[in-house]
Amino acid sequence: MFSKFISVGDKIELQAMVRENEESQGTPGKVYHSTVHDIQSEDTIEITMPMEKTKLILLPVDSEFEMVFYGASGLFQCLARVIDRYKSNNTYILLLEMTSNLRKYQRREFYRLGCALEMSTRNLQDEEVETIESRQPYTLSRGLPLKQSVIVDISGGGLRFLSSQRYEPGSLIYCSYHLMNGGEHKKYEVISRVISAIELDNRPGTFEHRVQFYDLDPTVREEIIKYIFEEERKNRLKKKYSSQQ
Repeated sequence: MFSKFISVGDKIELQAMVRENEESQGTPGKVYHSTVHDIQSEDTIEITMPMEKTKLILLPVDSEFEMVFYGASGLFQCLARVIDRYKSNNTYILLLEMTSNLRKYQRREFYRLGCALEMSTRNLQDEEVETIESRQPYTLSRGLPLKQSVIVDISGGGLRFLSSQRYEPGSLIYCSYHLMNGGEHKKYEVISRVISAIELDNRPGTFEHRVQFYDLDPTVREEIIKYIFEEERKNRLKKKYSSQQ
């Protein structure tokens, strides 16, 4: 599958997904440029070590990246982890393991993880909306009724969820859910802008919503992306193990 779309020599962009140590000389959001050196298998590839001017960027083993390949048939995206680095025939090489499936890439689109996570939601009150949209410091009202919803996919930019409550497109809503963070369940409370609300044909009274996070703290976004990355890697390992049985 991988080798059908990606070839030796294709250009690559790598974007750091998690914080790295100082050795990496990189920060979240930093984009590095490289090329495909060799395709070892459908799960591992060699790429040339990124450079800035004439300086090699020694991305560390176990660092994780979102990769965009400029293939002959278009742009493709996947997640990957550095598993080794070495020199071969005077070329500095990074060996990477793919930790997600390859898929078509749309710029400005975050990687989405399919899931089934419980979430509580509610409409914001008028005074909350006014304060939030004016970019003023705010405290959300507590004790207001919440509707139970189910997140069906999540990304660093927003999420899709099902609810018996229909939220008006364009409105701001409160979303509360838990994700694994550092081995513990951490509560996230975010404000989201409703993009769409569609009643499901096969489930009357149930609405599928797409929302975009509104003015999300960069640290929170990074934690969400890290969670997605870790879950995708777990899923991939489970599939590998199952195929070996």
